Amino acid sequence: MEFYSPWLLLLLLVVPVAAFIEVWRRGTAGVRFSSLGVLKASPVSLRLRFRWLLKVLRYGCLVLLIVALARPRKGTELLSISTEGVAMEIVVDRSSSMKAQMLYEERELDRLAVSKFVIKDFVAGGNGLKGRPQDLIGLITFARYADTTCPLVHGHNVLLEFLAGIKHAVGRNEDGTAIGDALALAGARLKKAEEEIIARNKKFRKEAVETGDKQADEFKIKSKVIVLLTDGKNTAGQYRPLQAAQLVKEWGIKVYTIGIAPKIKRLDIFSMLQVSGVDERLLKQIAQTTGGFYARAANGEELLKIYEEIDKLEKTEVKSLEFTSYAEQFGDFALGGLVLLGLEVLLGCTVFRKIP
Repeated sequence: MEFYSPWLLLLLLVVPVAAFIEVWRRGTAGVRFSSLGVLKASPVSLRLRFRWLLKVLRYGCLVLLIVALARPRKGTELLSISTEGVAMEIVVDRSSSMKAQMLYEERELDRLAVSKFVIKDFVAGGNGLKGRPQDLIGLITFARYADTTCPLVHGHNVLLEFLAGIKHAVGRNEDGTAIGDALALAGARLKKAEEEIIARNKKFRKEAVETGDKQADEFKIKSKVIVLLTDGKNTAGQYRPLQAAQLVKEWGIKVYTIGIAPKIKRLDIFSMLQVSGVDERLLKQIAQTTGGFYARAANGEELLKIYEEIDKLEKTEVKSLEFTSYAEQFGDFALGGLVLLGLEVLLGCTVFRKIP
């Protein structure tokens, strides 16, 4: 535990001085009486013997209030705030086709469930991935419509909660594959986030100049990235995928596309069209247009390797500021002081009451 204003503890020196002055100046009342013999022989009551407790309560209250004024606090944890990182939108297909089964860690799970497991490892760390705690990450899901499931955040716990809650599209009105809309929405979110960060940094610089305070390091976006995962073709939405790809390219955003499809056993074109529902040609064009790459995953292990490759390409040099999160303790001391004061008043008016 430490004190925010430790110099206020010097006031504790006043307590013994005040106690000494009170004892030194204490007078006694006197009355004329013919003989003190009877009074000396009478026993001293417990009330009189323990009346000094009132003084202890009073000075104990004073000590606790002085300690409270010094603001005792306890450092609970170190918070590391990155000053440079990647701004990334993870875009996940949740259409009904993602219910198809695929292998992951020797288990048969649906494609959406496997995608959620791998994305969780990518964000928080696990299965050989270190996680990306220094990055600004958001989550967008799409079927017939694209939705911002989680805004761009530094604290990824909330993002993982939203990720766990993603469900497949239900019904014809909800089902579909709006790749273009999802891509355009992800790009718009990244562009807006960059503009807000730039505006906020300018405001901080201006305030630092006006107040003369030392300017803290600003958060900077190293690069803007979209990781788009789907197992189908574009069947819905207002934006054409290549139109959206050109738009995000103009905004300086790189797109990595991932297609989920089972391995093809026969090498004829007919079987490729029947087994694989993903539009690989389109996904390749999107990636090439924006400077990213396209990769295909037939199972969870291959999907994990793709995210490992993205993790290597989008490295962030950890440059961070560390802050200690403090829990204020002054309330406990102040409450204790008030309790002692209340006890002194209560006992002085009842048990230890005296007539002057």
